[in-house]
Amino acid sequence: MSAAPSGWGRHGLATIAGVAAVASFSPFDALPVGVAAYGLLVHLWLDSTRPREAFVAGWWFGAGFFGVGVSWIYVSLSQFGGMPLPVAALATALFCAFLALFPALAGWLQAQVPGRPIARAALAIPALWTLAEWLRGTVLTGFPWNAAGSAAPGWSYSGYAPVAGAYGCSIAILATAGLLACAIRGERRGSAVAAAIAILAGGEALRHVEWTTPEGRLAVALLQGNIPQEMKFSPERYLRTIETYARLAEESRAPLVVLPETAIPRFMDLVDPAHLDRFAAAARANRGDLLLGIPVRTSPESYLNSVVTLGTSPAQRYDKSHLVPFGEFVPPGMRWVMRQLQVPLSDFSRGADRPRPLAVAGTRVAISVCYENAFGEELSRQLPEARLLVNLSNVAWFGDSLAPAQHLQLSRLRALETGRAHLVATNTGITAAIDRDGQVLSRLPQFVVGRLDAVAPLYSGTTPYVVIGDALALALAGLLVAAALAPRWVRHGAAR
Repeated sequence: MSAAPSGWGRHGLATIAGVAAVASFSPFDALPVGVAAYGLLVHLWLDSTRPREAFVAGWWFGAGFFGVGVSWIYVSLSQFGGMPLPVAALATALFCAFLALFPALAGWLQAQVPGRPIARAALAIPALWTLAEWLRGTVLTGFPWNAAGSAAPGWSYSGYAPVAGAYGCSIAILATAGLLACAIRGERRGSAVAAAIAILAGGEALRHVEWTTPEGRLAVALLQGNIPQEMKFSPERYLRTIETYARLAEESRAPLVVLPETAIPRFMDLVDPAHLDRFAAAARANRGDLLLGIPVRTSPESYLNSVVTLGTSPAQRYDKSHLVPFGEFVPPGMRWVMRQLQVPLSDFSRGADRPRPLAVAGTRVAISVCYENAFGEELSRQLPEARLLVNLSNVAWFGDSLAPAQHLQLSRLRALETGRAHLVATNTGITAAIDRDGQVLSRLPQFVVGRLDAVAPLYSGTTPYVVIGDALALALAGLLVAAALAPRWVRHGAAR
């Protein structure tokens, strides 16, 4: 591999690599393209003569990566949030520019590591990249969307998900990219290729480990109302929405029926009790339960994004706790931003940090609502008690963009991490049933009204990730950094 260009040629190459890395994620699912893109970034970093150059290369990579990978934010702000197009474009650009600081930080830090390039590429860079991803998923309530490891489902790397989660998969993917970059550069080629093969082989071997135990099956019905976002909160559309979901529920014969997030777009205390009774009767007719997404008021000024149970089991409620900034809560000092947006129910209160799974249809179900699907460690708090994962979402906010497919990919990753089947009920799609190995059992097309009838496997037991969470991947990242720095420490000790 020849030396990287300088100046704007280098910036352009880094940006192209960032755009190409988006191919890792759904709907493209071309992880080898992503590995090559990360490898190109590693090459640029190894050729950087100063930490500042590595920082800038990482930022341009991030600009391309996030500018394309989360371009759906612009759709949400402009098409459905009512923000003027130039303001929406500026807001999206500024957000992506901020996110690009995290790969830039990883680049700056790895440039501080001395020694042979292969130590930086195989140890320091995967570790520091992953630590930067974790930081991105933590600060300011976190935005872990499109972590490198999120692309693992369907590939050998997915074997690492039940052990070390998404961040563990990120380490494996970046290490492979770094090793292949070294091999192409002629840096200890044989050893680099052998190590990359070992990473893939290790993941493939772990894919065949059954961490959890089958414990029966449950017939389910996932309802997709396909209510256009621009009409969802329209009073004129309200009764039609009720009728659509009630009819789909009544036609089902499954003991567990799941509706999407805020399927009824009105505070529960304002809903005609006859409508709720109709849903409850449909569930009781199947000797089961129905999970209904609906906002719930706890006071005139406080309301929750909730999931309530209707049917044969005692009434229960799950309240969403990890809220979306600007979409579901207003950060301090940011009321001026909300004046630019037209977002109904944009200031929810948070639910409990450690919710209990819901006891419905003869089993226990771990619930998440939409954006919470991006936080694996938080979802795992409801395990091992829960036998099944259920996510209720309304990704209609992002139209016909990359977001629904990326959201489904995150659902597949959560199934892998927990060793549980995962059901996803969405307003406009993608509604799907996923097994514990991350494979999609069945799904509905987007933008259609429909009911997905499926038989969900139930599982007991636990995975290492459920027990340890992200701590294992973070500890491994720390060890890799220490290993990369070890020769320097040895030399300093000898010098004394």
